[in-house]
Order: sequence, then C-alpha cells, then structure tokens
Amino acid sequence: MKKYPRRSTKFISMRNLKFLIYEVFDVLALTKHDYYAQHNRKMFNMVLDAAMKLSAKLLYPVFEEMDRNPPEFIAGEVKVHPSVRELMKQYGEGGWIASTFPEAFDGEQLPLLVANCCNMMFSAANYSGSAYPGLTAGAARLITNFGNPELIDTYVANMLSGQWQGTMALTEPQAGSSLSDITTTAEPSGEGYYNIKGQKIFISAGDHDGVDNVIHLMLAKIPGGPPGVKGISLFVVPKYRFEGQGTPVFNDIVVSQIYHKMGYRGCPITELAMFQMMNEERVGVGLSAASIASAAYYAALAYAQERPQGRPILSKDPLSQQVAIVEHADVKRMLLFQRSVVEGSFSLLLQCSRYEDMLKLTKGEERETIELLLDLLTPVAKTYSSEMGILSTSQSIQCFGGYGYCEDFPVEQHFRDMRIHPIHEGTTGIQGMDLLGRKVIMKDGKALKLFGQTVRAAISAAREHEALKPYAALLDKSLKSLESITLHLVGVAAEKGTAVFLADATLYLELFSYLAIGWQWLLQAISVQKAMQSRLSKSESNFYQGKWFTFRYFFEYELPKAEGVIQRLKSEDALTVDMDPDFFND
Repeated sequence: MKKYPRRSTKFISMRNLKFLIYEVFDVLALTKHDYYAQHNRKMFNMVLDAAMKLSAKLLYPVFEEMDRNPPEFIAGEVKVHPSVRELMKQYGEGGWIASTFPEAFDGEQLPLLVANCCNMMFSAANYSGSAYPGLTAGAARLITNFGNPELIDTYVANMLSGQWQGTMALTEPQAGSSLSDITTTAEPSGEGYYNIKGQKIFISAGDHDGVDNVIHLMLAKIPGGPPGVKGISLFVVPKYRFEGQGTPVFNDIVVSQIYHKMGYRGCPITELAMFQMMNEERVGVGLSAASIASAAYYAALAYAQERPQGRPILSKDPLSQQVAIVEHADVKRMLLFQRSVVEGSFSLLLQCSRYEDMLKLTKGEERETIELLLDLLTPVAKTYSSEMGILSTSQSIQCFGGYGYCEDFPVEQHFRDMRIHPIHEGTTGIQGMDLLGRKVIMKDGKALKLFGQTVRAAISAAREHEALKPYAALLDKSLKSLESITLHLVGVAAEKGTAVFLADATLYLELFSYLAIGWQWLLQAISVQKAMQSRLSKSESNFYQGKWFTFRYFFEYELPKAEGVIQRLKSEDALTVDMDPDFFND
C-alpha cells in the first residue's frame, strides 16, 4: 500500500517573525527607552527560541489529543486534559504569563512586539492549550490596571504563577453582544464586597481542575445605576474566596453545563450560574486566528512539496515521472493566498502591538495619535485575521484533497478551531459597526486622516525603489477610493439616516482590510528591497524571493477585490434595510 506524504511538524516561521520585528518594525528602537532598556537583540532571540521549544515540546504533542479527549462535566466538576495543569505550571514558572507585566509584579517588561510573536507560536502549536495562560494574563492585567491594592495583593501573584485561572465572564443568554442588556446584578453587602446574582455563558476556561482556583472578571449592574452600558461595572469574582486565616470558601459559583463545540475543544466553555481590555482581547483573537492559519499553511506546504500527482501541463508523455503538486500553478496560487493572509495578518497584528508598546513611552499629541490609530486598526486586525483565516485554512484543506477532510492530517482540526474567531470578542458585524459607526467618524474623522497620512508615508518610501513604484501607485489609488467612499457614506448618513449608513458596515470593514493589509505588505516589500541589495545566501535569497512573490500576489489577486466592494458601497439600494423579515417565510 502506497503511503501518503509525511506529516509536517512545522507550524510557524521563526524567520518571518524575526523579519517582521527586526526589519519591518525595528523592535530594537524600543530598547533606547528606559522602560525597555534592559532588553537587547540577544535577549529577544533567547525568548523567541525558548517560546519555540515550549511550543514544540509541551503544546504541539497534545494538540490533537486535547481535541480527541475534550473536557468532561462530571459530578458538577469540569475535568480537563491532564496536560493543562503541567502547562499552567510551566507557563507560570517560566514567567510567560507575566512576561509583559511591569517589574513591580515580577514581570519582564517584554515589548508586546516580542511577546505576541511568542503567543503566535503558542497558538499555532495548540490553540486550545494556549488559551489557558492567555486568558489568565488578560484577566490579571485588568486587575493590575484598575484594581485596588487589596485585589492586586489577593489575586495577581497566584494568577501570574499559573496556580489560578483567569477568565472574562461577559456574555449572558438574553444579551449576547448587547452588553447594555445584561441582567446580572451586584448588590452592596455593606461589608466591602458585593453579592452577585445572575448567569453567564460561553466562558472560556470558566471552570476546570487544571488549577486550584478560577478568578472571573465579571460584568454586572449595581441597582440604581444609569441605564445602558454606563451602568455596568466590572467585578473580581473568585470560585473560592478566602476568609479568616486564608481558609478557602466556595463562592456559590455553579457550573450548570459545558458546551460541546465544533472546534477549540481542548478548552472548556462553560455556563455559570451565581450569584481597556477590549483592544487587547480583539488583537489577541486576531493573533490566534492568524496563528492557526499559519499552522494549516505549513501543513499544506509540506504535503504539496512531497505529494506526487500529475505531470507538467505541457508534458505529452503519460509514462513520464509524476511531479509534486507544488509544481502546479493552481496549487502555487492556493499556497500564495494562504501565505499572503498569514503574513499580512501577522504584520498588521504586530503593527498594533508596536502601537501598544509605544503607548507606554509617549504622551501628549504623539500618544493621542497612537491611541487613535490603534483604536481604528483593532477591529480591522481582528476581523481580517479571523474571517480570512477561515478561507486560508479552507484552501489548506483543498491542497490535501480528500486527506484534508479526514483526521489523518491536522488541517480539519485547524479549520474547526478557526471558526470561533469571527465570533469571539464581538462578531464581524459588530466590528464593522464599530469601525464605520465610531472609529472612522470620531473626532471629526481624525483617526482616518492620521491613517491616511501613515499609509502615504509608506507609499512615499516605496517610491524610492523602482520595483515598488507600480505597487505604490496601486495602493495610493486604493487609499483615495477608501477616503472617497467614506465621504460618500457620511453623506448617506446625513441624507438617509443611521440605519442605511451602517447597513453595509461589514463590507466597509472588508474594504478597509484590503487597504490595511496592502499597506502592511508594502512595508514588508520595502524591507525586502533593501535586503535584496546585498549579497545573500541561498536560503536567505529564497526567503526574500518568497516574500517578494507573496507581496506581488496580494497586489495582483487580493487588492483588486476592493473594487467590487466599492461598487456595492456606492449603490443607493438599501435592500437589507427594506427587506421585511416576513419575506423570508416560504
């Protein structure tokens, strides 16, 4: 029996990550500031190498096993894969959960640019496994940023050490993404704490036996507060509270069920009965999505390089030797599409990470500029990576043919794990309304103007390279189209109202994404052109040539798709607003 090609164990490119942080985003420039002065290139490389080893030795080996043996709800307790406790232990002892925290919390003050490269490795190796420490870091950061000293002293150290899990308990059955409709209440006890009552659903890592305690960051309303989102407060709600001499006491948080999911099976999503973060979390969702797409891409690439099928299209001899499918133009197209999505997404996500790093170092007008750009780009980075990640992973399956649809290779799991990301932390529709309805028009369109200036600076730099001039012109044209259609839509809002204005906000977000990823690919291409002017080894030459062809692919195949979106956005037919729900009945 003929064996199909081997399975690849590569899930991400270290060379690409180093290209992005050193050659495109100049992470070393951050070390000139006091806050990051203790770091240097050697230290960054040591951190990246350690993250890759952790990914390969701890996360990747149980990637499929955690999926095949999902959490179980037994006698009121959530039982997870035994590796979770060891995983949390090693993340805590290795300082990974606390890596970006200030030294005051025993953190490393690692730039997010570097830390997110590590997170990309973790998510690419095993998304479900990476979620446990990632959620804990996010919850702990909220407490350090907004909690009082008592809360910080009580919870943060044990969370950063990996002994306690952190979660975000936001969603409710009747509210979904409409947080103003939550009904969980917090009644003051008069003794310095609140009695919380309500129900939360879809809580990732909401309870499990891989840690000693679970700390929920929970949204609830205090009676008498203002209506809507202004009446919502954030509470620290532990599974076990501590009384007297530190005696743990069950805090009446009851898990009523765990959800049986399409993917992301290694991490429990629970329903609980009882009783700043959004930018970071949305970028984190995009990062995880792009990382899963990366793992799927490298699986498809390895398969395509070894799987013999067919002959060159001009070959007339049916007895000639078969060629690997990577030789076929359409397979190259599918691989280039995947690489353009993965590396374009990584670039935009790291751009956001660099802005986040700079917020620690700037003030005044410069800080406001960075905040506005980060706010504007966050829904774009989250959505492009997650929505296009689905298409990218689907193309990976296509490269495998029938094997891709089976459990013989990991891409079917990647596809299932991927699908949650356009839903996590706000659906694509919500991201579109956030971008068009808030970010683009806030402060009289200042964020969009700053974005235009930033992209034009890249276009100007690209024009210094002869090979990039045609692509700079294409991006300049796309930018002008984006600005023009934005003015058109603002006019629609004035003439026809908000409902029509926001009806195609998701399409506007898609248009914006093509432009933003095109900008990132142009930045990468500038660095490629600079590198190719020097003598390169064969492997380095192959890397930069691969970048160059992928950049060209995006501008030739993906950026033109913006024109079709523009055509729709110019239309005055508000059919989705006018469509009566009754017309769906047959």
